[in-house]
Parts: sequence; C-alpha cells; structure tokens
Amino acid sequence: MIQVLSVASEVFPLVKTGGLADVVGALPAALKPHGVAMRVLVPGYPAVMTALAAGKPVHAYPSLFGGKARLVSGSVHGMDILALDAPHLYDRPGNPYIGADGKDWPDNAIRFAALSTVAADIGRGALKTWQPHILHLHDWQAALAAVDVRHRGGPRTIVTVHNIAFQGQFSAAVFPQLGLPAAAFSIEGVEYYGNVSFLKGGLAMADAITTVSPTYAREICTPEFGMGLDGLLRARRHNTHGIVNGIDTDIWNPAADAALKSPYSAKTVARRKDNKRELEKRFGLEEGNGIVHGVVSRLTWQKGLDILASQLDWLVASGARLAVIGTGEPGIEGAFAAAAQRHTGRVGFVMKYDEQLSHLVQGGADTMLVPSRFEPCGLTQLYGLRYGCVPVVARTGGLADTVIDANEAALSSGVATGFQFSPVDEPSLQNALQRAAALFAEPSQWSKVQLNGMAADVSWDRSATHYANLYKQLKG
Repeated sequence: MIQVLSVASEVFPLVKTGGLADVVGALPAALKPHGVAMRVLVPGYPAVMTALAAGKPVHAYPSLFGGKARLVSGSVHGMDILALDAPHLYDRPGNPYIGADGKDWPDNAIRFAALSTVAADIGRGALKTWQPHILHLHDWQAALAAVDVRHRGGPRTIVTVHNIAFQGQFSAAVFPQLGLPAAAFSIEGVEYYGNVSFLKGGLAMADAITTVSPTYAREICTPEFGMGLDGLLRARRHNTHGIVNGIDTDIWNPAADAALKSPYSAKTVARRKDNKRELEKRFGLEEGNGIVHGVVSRLTWQKGLDILASQLDWLVASGARLAVIGTGEPGIEGAFAAAAQRHTGRVGFVMKYDEQLSHLVQGGADTMLVPSRFEPCGLTQLYGLRYGCVPVVARTGGLADTVIDANEAALSSGVATGFQFSPVDEPSLQNALQRAAALFAEPSQWSKVQLNGMAADVSWDRSATHYANLYKQLKG
C-alpha cells in the first residue's frame, strides 16, 4: 500500500471556493482501489474544525509561526483528514484567502508557509503511527513543502498545478519569516525576479509536476499561457504529466440527484423537461421550449464571461434564454444584473454560489457555456456531459481534451458531445451559439449529442490509474 499525504488549502465538502476542493475531495476514494492510502492535510478553518469535533489530537506544536498549533486527525465523509488547528492563522470567518474587505489576508504567506512546513514535518515522520511515501502538493498554498523537503530531507514530492495564474508571489521581505534555510532564496528556489514565489519554488524542487489536463500541460510551457513560468516548465517538461480531472459520479448523478425536480437517466432523458420548467421558475424565465443556456461560474476575465456579457442583447434577440449563477468581478456582475433587468424573463441571474442550484442548472438547461480564455481542466463541462447539458466551450486546456466538437465529421460518425470555438472573442462565441441553436432545432441530432455526453467516462477511473502509476514510479 502506498501512503500519500495530499496537502491542500481546501477540500470538498468541508471548504470550497472552486474546483480545487472537488478534486482534493474526490482523489482519496478514487485511489483506494489502486492500492493508495491517502490522507488529506488541510488548514483548520472553522468549518473544518467543526466537522472534526470528535477528532483526535495527534501532534502538538508549542509554537508554529506565532502561536500554538496541533494536528487533529479524524474521518469525515469517508476521508482521512489531518487538520492543522492553528487558530491564530485559520480561525477566521468567511473566505479562506480573503478578508471582509475583499483583500487577501495580509499574512497569507505565513498561513500557507505553516501548512507547507507541517506537511514536510509529517513527511519526515512527525506522526509516530503514520508516515507518507509521497507528498502530493496542490497549488501554491502547499508548494513550499517541496522546497522544504529538498533542503531538509523527506519523501518524494509532486506539485499539481490547478491554475498557474495563482502563484503565491510575495515581497522578498517575507522570506525570513518562512522558516526556510537561506539557500532556498535563490534562482533555483523560491526567488522570482527579486521576490518570493511559492509555486515557482515548488515547481523547481518537486520530483514530479502534474497539471489537470494534457493540453494545459503543453499550454503552460508557452509564453501565452505560462504566466512567466514557461521557461522553468519547459526545462522540466520531462517531469511534467497532464492528467485530466474526473468528477465524483455519485455526487453528480442525474438519476439520484435530490436537487433536481425530476431525476433521470439516459433512458429517461425526457424528464429533463420537468427540470427545465423548475429552472425557469427559479430564475424568473419565461416558460418555453426554446433553447436555454446555462452558466455556473466565477464571473471573471479568465472565464471569458465579459465576452458573453457583451453579447447578451444579441443572445436574447436570437430567441435564446440564459440562466446564470455566480459571483466575481464587479463589472461583469453588473453587466449580468443589468441584462437581467433589461431582459426580464429572458435573462435570469443569481449572484451567489449555490451548490444545489448549480445541480438544477445542469439538469435543466440545454447547454452549459464555458467560454474561458484559459482553463486548466474545468469541471463544469464534465458535469454538463454527465447531465446531458451540452457543453459549449472554448478550445483550450481541459475543455479541448474533454469535449468533442459537433462538426460535420463528428456528427456523421456519431461521436460529438458538444461545441468548441476559438479564438475566444465575440464572433467565435456567436458562431458557436448559432451552431448550438441550429442543432437544437433538430431534436434527433441534439438527443444523440446529449446521450453521447452522458455515455462519456467522466469518472476518476482512468485518471486515478495515472496518478497511482506515478506514485509507484516515484516510490520505486
């Protein structure tokens, strides 16, 4: 049995701000059949400590980055969790990374250096009853553990890049507070143009790097998508692996989803109409049989939602309706809110994140729009495939890897699962939406694309095999 410590700043269902939490929460169960015993180390935010109320303290720190701390072990939703209970760092309300003023917590560098330090400690045997063979480190918040291990010893390390746009960059003045040896502040380590970059250090020092799709693994080696780290990644290309994400097919199962008005399967897909009616009610849309596009997303430039927002008058004029759920950049939020007022009954906008409502959008909308400028993997389109909510996606990253475009050849051969477009601009998006509307007007063809998507393997099965093989290679 390979022992793996997965280290992340969030894990579903305890704390979630995005797809990272879903992936971290799904991996332990997906890997168990492959002979991998995974524990998850996560900061002891209030929600985490509440869930671990019956947990067992397994290690104490009299002083950890300015305060007392302890490790608490427990089982939550079938996962073996290790929570870093450090109230001076994590006992704060709301978002894990951002204060009530909407700005990053000023001590984020220290908060996540502490997480990385403890991960490295566990890797070196801090727990008397359990020691991992591998540290699997997710994004910048955990990447510093790879630097610690390289300098002080420990197990093999993997850094997974979920989104290279977030790099954990801080002023060089913070380095003395990170608990690393002076040698770590170098061009081979955390130093990045005179500052500190947690992710850069992790990518330089990890034994292996993974990204969440094969296409994204290639893209981040280019100046266009590498966000300044493309040179380092090109140098480490042979240690980099693109492994596409899966989804939890028990949680995301249209046949047993309590969030739906009418659960359904591929054999009873006509029941989606009941969910469409419920979706119309919840979003204040006029009832009708015409196409309804769905959006479940952070409303940001990265996600391309500014481009969609600019096309809402055209979209409504084309006869389509739109249901949007999400929050993000104020300007984009404002554009959708204004469109919902301007086009009452045609555009519905819920400005919050609601997990249950997101399931209804997948189960009731006809398409799921994902016009991202870059997308490491994307989960929304995978949920769409599973639910027969046909994805309309930009041809980038994991979107390109997981959706088969309904071009003439794919339709003729019966393999299409959605629509791709490129570049990410207004004309291309309009063209994709027109193609989707034209196919929607042909029910038999549309149904075939829906059923193809529902038959696609979006589970963790194949991806878990890739991760397990990588662990085995590293363990030796």
